[in-house]
Amino acid sequence: MERLAHSGALDAALESTLRHDRRVIAVSLLLVLAAAWVYLWRAAAAMSGIDMPDMPMPQALGPGAFAQTLAMWLVMMVGMMLPGAAPTILLYAAMVRKNGERGTVLPRAWIFTSGYLAVWAAFSVLATLLQVVLDQAALLTPMLRSVHQDLSAAILVAAGIYQWLPIKQVCLRNCRSPLQWFVARWRPGAAGAFRMGAENGYYCLGCCWLLMLLLFVAGVMNLLWVALISAFVFAEKLVPAGRFTARFAGLALILSGGAVLLV
Repeated sequence: MERLAHSGALDAALESTLRHDRRVIAVSLLLVLAAAWVYLWRAAAAMSGIDMPDMPMPQALGPGAFAQTLAMWLVMMVGMMLPGAAPTILLYAAMVRKNGERGTVLPRAWIFTSGYLAVWAAFSVLATLLQVVLDQAALLTPMLRSVHQDLSAAILVAAGIYQWLPIKQVCLRNCRSPLQWFVARWRPGAAGAFRMGAENGYYCLGCCWLLMLLLFVAGVMNLLWVALISAFVFAEKLVPAGRFTARFAGLALILSGGAVLLV
């Protein structure tokens, strides 16, 4: 009886520790998200005063300006993508703790998260380069919104079509089932944790990269649209009808692209 009571006490202590760890990581993610959104809000406020047709376009060709633009995209991707990745990160953290109590040491959750964010950092570099190209072609306003109807329509229609492609569904399926994903793709060690995070990031990128380009239609510094796209990405990953939500949004994007051409 004493042994059973002792075992029950250990299980209760373990569960309490797990809940504590989940709270710590959840709070850490919330703090990172809050810092990212404060940064974006201040950047948008600084740029809002120059959103006038007769104002010169901001240039991002110099090293300092390019680094600033890259930092903006990096922070934006953290703010937009971490909410949808949080359940997977928390699940990995729980696995780390449970295995640690059983004597198996797993790499910390920050290593897994670093792999995930590394993928979005690479995307941020490409998005910055695309912004420079569009900027130099005089296709963006100072608030980084497309001024060309054909470009806006092309992005909307491309994003809408992508929502219906099989590759989108494959990526979305892997993002929506983190436990099954870990079972199928588990890799040991710190390098394995980083690689798992990166692979999870690849699938996430496969889900969302064209949705991120919609910011060039609505305005990269339009925080309302940044929040709306982030909320949609979160919904299609986590709500039960996410697959149908993705396809419905795809149809809406295609129709919106057609409407832009007709205006």
